[in-house]
Amino acid sequence: MKSEEIRKKFLEFFEGKDHKVVPSSSLVPENDSSVLFTTAGMQQFKPYYTGAKDAKKDFGTLNTTSVQKCVRTSDIDEVGDESHLTFFEMLGNFSFGGYWKKEAIQYAYEFITSPKWMNLKIDYVSIFAGEGNVPRDDESEKIWKSIDPNIKVKEGNRADNFWGPTGEEGPCGPTTEIYVDGIEIWNIVFNEYYQNKDGALVPLKTKGVDTGMGLERLVTVVNKVKSVYDTDLFMSVMTYVNHISLSSDTKAKRIISDHIRTATFMVSDGVSPSNTGRGYVLRRLIRRARYYLDSIGSNDKSLGAITSTLPEIYQNTNYQLHKKINAIDLSITAEETHFSATLLFGKKMIEKIIKKNGKISGEEMFLLYSTYGYPFELIKEIAKENSVQIDESDFLRRKKEHQEVSKAGMEKQFKGGLGGHSDMEIKYHTATHMLHQALHDVLGNEVGQKGSNITPERLRFDFSFPRKLTDEEKKKVEDIVNQKIKEALTAQNIILPKVEAEKTGARHFFDQKYPDQISIYFIGNSLESAWSKEYCGGPHVSNTSELGTFKITKEEAVSAGVRRIKAILE
Repeated sequence: MKSEEIRKKFLEFFEGKDHKVVPSSSLVPENDSSVLFTTAGMQQFKPYYTGAKDAKKDFGTLNTTSVQKCVRTSDIDEVGDESHLTFFEMLGNFSFGGYWKKEAIQYAYEFITSPKWMNLKIDYVSIFAGEGNVPRDDESEKIWKSIDPNIKVKEGNRADNFWGPTGEEGPCGPTTEIYVDGIEIWNIVFNEYYQNKDGALVPLKTKGVDTGMGLERLVTVVNKVKSVYDTDLFMSVMTYVNHISLSSDTKAKRIISDHIRTATFMVSDGVSPSNTGRGYVLRRLIRRARYYLDSIGSNDKSLGAITSTLPEIYQNTNYQLHKKINAIDLSITAEETHFSATLLFGKKMIEKIIKKNGKISGEEMFLLYSTYGYPFELIKEIAKENSVQIDESDFLRRKKEHQEVSKAGMEKQFKGGLGGHSDMEIKYHTATHMLHQALHDVLGNEVGQKGSNITPERLRFDFSFPRKLTDEEKKKVEDIVNQKIKEALTAQNIILPKVEAEKTGARHFFDQKYPDQISIYFIGNSLESAWSKEYCGGPHVSNTSELGTFKITKEEAVSAGVRRIKAILE
């Protein structure tokens, strides 16, 4: 049974049980700064478990179902075995006070075992054994036994059978899990609690059901193949990697296939390689894939080219990879090209250090990491291959010190990149906001602010984008800014609580922590209808008509995937 058919059957099954089919949300969570990526199907539904949103009002029912794109990198070292992945699709059904344990377990049993659906035999199920103030889940055990008196029930502790929350806080609760062919394929979470940031569990007013079943694992067991990499979800990409490989290293090929699939979906959802947050995770995956591509003797091949094998696999989903694949290829190829120049040099440098010292110090590791862009994980892997020790604790200390310096720089950047507060610098500050918005208007959401610098003579703006701008695009950006100047729009400021600020859609750095009160500058008559709005500490002109004529003087590359614009006001 192909993955496409299994997706379809899952949604049909739950739609027939009064569930609203909801499309996958982006891998970049909306209004949730507690996590970098969407890691579970329930993430987009968190407000419905807490009561912040009304499911009946929004969906016409208290129950939903979805196939959600997810990224998890906590098990990245396990990737390459039979089942671990960094990107996967999560099949899920959810209820926000609509039904509870009995129905959730019955639905799962029917879908897994019925000849009409998956026609699988359950090996055993697990329940929460109880721990601390949370009691043993006797109710789930009784329900399983009432369905099948002969079913084998195992117990698990909090690490195994208690799920959540996603991020630092959120809904969570005990779980019951289904195992087929020795593999955990379905995790049913009973959200009874809300975990606060201090770890305290508070009972939820409305209990909720949250289930998750990895599509890749389900396709594996349904088709009785050896691993997730033998399913149709990996067939074309693994075939291509095997074709270009000069090695029989199966694990390396699997790592390449997994990481490029994940990178493709990340870029598709607007993430660009960088040194912080989501961009760093993406950069790490691309560089790790490049390292392994070289290790199988394919150093003359491009990672970006591998992405072309993926759109066909997902052609009948709403992911629309085929529309973005060229931009994805450019972004990944730009990053690997940038890294390839340092890869061989770094490896030789590490080997030289090992030969001289018989180990790698924290100082040497940080030099490779910070100066040459060599991923910490690759240093560890090379050290492991050579059976030498590394001083990880000293490296982490140096990295933390570096991050504190970087954070101070980010705080300056948050204030607008101003060196001072002269009249011209204030004008350029407002013009920078307008340039940022105009770039989004012309180029779309691939644009992401990377930094800015303002002097009395000019503005400089760095942003993520995979290619050089055309003359036509630069002209459009100029025209938009000058049109908004001509419209004499007001620039206004409002201070809102962090929760309210996040709801406005104002642009900000998603991986940066902000204070409880947020200052937002917006250009237009109101915050709701504003053309441009960003988190910003000011200052700004009061009206765009004060700016004169905006002109781009230079557009250039700063690094892989990052462009720079310099502009003046005349």
